[in-house]
Amino acid sequence: MKRQSKAFMLGAQTPRESVGEGLVRQLFGYNDDILMAKVDFEVGAVGTVHAHPHSQVTYVVSGEFDVFINGVETRLGAGDSFYIEPNLDHGAVCRKAGVLIDVFSPVREDFLPEEQE
Repeated sequence: MKRQSKAFMLGAQTPRESVGEGLVRQLFGYNDDILMAKVDFEVGAVGTVHAHPHSQVTYVVSGEFDVFINGVETRLGAGDSFYIEPNLDHGAVCRKAGVLIDVFSPVREDFLPEEQE
């Protein structure tokens, strides 16, 4: 079954999901090949170190983050971005409240609402 989101997704009408302490995620478009998500971070929120088989590109909209990729740590702020190859350990700690935009390829099936699986 082909999965895809609506063509237009309005921020105020797009569901928000708590995905951890101080972390709120919204999905903003996907099909089987790609998915984009917005994640709001409160100060101190942690994106726990993990790995997945997806390529990931993340854009820092606002805030400040210590980002860990494959054993390397870098502090990033608004306007910065990072790329994660498949299966590399990575995570982030929010130092100043902010927003990340994550893009994954292929789709992160584990992020999809149940009715889409």
